Amino acid sequence: MPSSPKLFHQGRPSRRRSTVLILGCCLLIGLSGFVFGLVAILRPGKCSVHEPRSVRVVWEREGGGEGGSGSGGDGARSASRHKVMGFVGIQTGFGSAGRRRSLRQTWMPSDRQGLQRLEEATGLAFRFVIGRTKDQSKMSELKREAAEYADFLLLDIEEEYSMLPYKTLAFFKAAYALYDSEFYVKADDDIYLRPDRLSLLLAKERSHTQTYIGCMKKGQVFANPKLKWYEPLHYLLGSEYFLHAYGPLYALSADVVASLVALRNNSFRMFSNEDVTIGSWMLAMNVNHENNQLLCESDCTTSFIAVWDIPKCSGLCDPEKRLVELHQKERCSRSPTMPSDDD
Repeated sequence: MPSSPKLFHQGRPSRRRSTVLILGCCLLIGLSGFVFGLVAILRPGKCSVHEPRSVRVVWEREGGGEGGSGSGGDGARSASRHKVMGFVGIQTGFGSAGRRRSLRQTWMPSDRQGLQRLEEATGLAFRFVIGRTKDQSKMSELKREAAEYADFLLLDIEEEYSMLPYKTLAFFKAAYALYDSEFYVKADDDIYLRPDRLSLLLAKERSHTQTYIGCMKKGQVFANPKLKWYEPLHYLLGSEYFLHAYGPLYALSADVVASLVALRNNSFRMFSNEDVTIGSWMLAMNVNHENNQLLCESDCTTSFIAVWDIPKCSGLCDPEKRLVELHQKERCSRSPTMPSDDD
């Protein structure tokens, strides 16, 4: 039976109404999403993350050349990075002037010429790494000390113990921006170090380009009563943390640091402990873990690289006194490759 022309013409308005309804719904949904997004942006919510906005190096060192100023944003490289085999950032704080004084009396030269001789002999550059504070009197004292010794690298980050994981990430990013180095070393200011032996360790041939060198350990999760259920995942699998290096001294190869530089500060989880934080990132990056117990000796031996009072203290107990005592021992300080005070 042929279709009725009347019925055929009645179907067209119905399809137009459906199309209008669909377009209206889409417009309403889009407008609702826009309004929701605008409210979310303008209203400060509980999910706001307060973190360092940059890792710029703001300390302008005097003299130019190797000691010249430089800056690096998130992932940015300085146009003229200084070439070294290893850059050692000695983490320090505003209450550690005594430790820095003891270090300059022992294994770390106190003058620019001495630092230059040490770099030439070992291929390693050394700088104290510190953040900023709102206390202007402390900043003034630090500026005076830096003007006298010229051995600081100041990060644009608040110097607080609770911010150590952020400071460590800022250090690696800033060091990478300023120095073209095969290894970047994080060290604390309360260990006794043999730079010549650290140099030999870093100079070894390795088949892995992504290397994490340290005195490795597995920390007990039950030692922290405030541990959250998700920190770390290995809590569900056993009673230990994953393998990671003790915090006072470890080294990351350039390829590893390049990956860290590419990270946003909130890309990976920040744990309360800096060494656990770095260790968890190394696990995620699948780097090669190189365990070397010579980096955490409890006394000077014929092959030690660093001495500190593990596990009694996180570094040397009473470091200002112990650094000088160790340095006075011939088996600790004597080395044919270390520049002497008389040079």
